[in-house]
Amino acid sequence: MQKSSNGHDSPTTTAAEGLNPALARNIDAVMQRRRKNQDTASAQERAAAAISKFAGSMMFVYIHIAFYGAWIIANLGLIPSLQPWDPSLVILAMEASVEAIFLSTFVLINQNRMAAEDDLRADLDLQVSLLNEHETTRLIAMVEAIANKLNVPSGADDELHELKKDVAPEAVLDRLEKGER
Repeated sequence: MQKSSNGHDSPTTTAAEGLNPALARNIDAVMQRRRKNQDTASAQERAAAAISKFAGSMMFVYIHIAFYGAWIIANLGLIPSLQPWDPSLVILAMEASVEAIFLSTFVLINQNRMAAEDDLRADLDLQVSLLNEHETTRLIAMVEAIANKLNVPSGADDELHELKKDVAPEAVLDRLEKGER
């Protein structure tokens, strides 16, 4: 596949089967951005993400079943050769509470990072949508001008007048905020 001067696949070259070149280029750009974000994450962010990922795995569940099960069995006196050290299981409950505090903190750190990434993606989506709206508005005006020049009648003149208006994002946001109150 040929690369354009900016290093991306050229939109006029063939892409992977089932993908058009522009879509393949966009996927590559998104994946490249994700890798860049992962590479630039701080050590604390990477640690929180790794801990959150492990805490959300079945291996974590299995380890806890084994650990807590063994602790409970040992402290209920079910192993005759072992003297219980926490017969009321208070130490186990305290350990579980401290672990829960730390795990929830790691999950919140990871969620905050993900929320910031989601905000950036939402901003990008908004910008692309606004650009698409602007381009569509211009195309409608251009097609109407061509139709007028060729004397092609349109039965949707009132609707065309509305569609040719640019969308003011500030007005849409103001309306949405007003509707939330």
